[in-house]
Amino acid sequence: MKEIDALYAMTAERKVHPREGSYTNYLFDKGLEKILKKVGEEATEVILAAMKSDREELINEMGDLLYHLVVLMAEAGISPADVDEELARRARKTGNLKVERKPVTRL
Repeated sequence: MKEIDALYAMTAERKVHPREGSYTNYLFDKGLEKILKKVGEEATEVILAAMKSDREELINEMGDLLYHLVVLMAEAGISPADVDEELARRARKTGNLKVERKPVTRL
């Protein structure tokens, strides 16, 4: 996802070299709590768009969510390469289907 890499590079640059009037810098200035709030809001909007089966709105909301996740990544010092590594690690796993576990019976 080359666009995520480019977005991350721009976001990380803004963190180091703020630009007046930048929404990205507004989020960094407001701090982690504001960034997390926006991630939550955008995740909810993705869910609502998906429930309406509105493809264009869903694409738009997914873009918003990904943008805010990239801001969170930059704030937390996590790069797209870090996430790629995690996804690659998961892809190598086998038998990773989550199954419902039976309650443990104590003797």
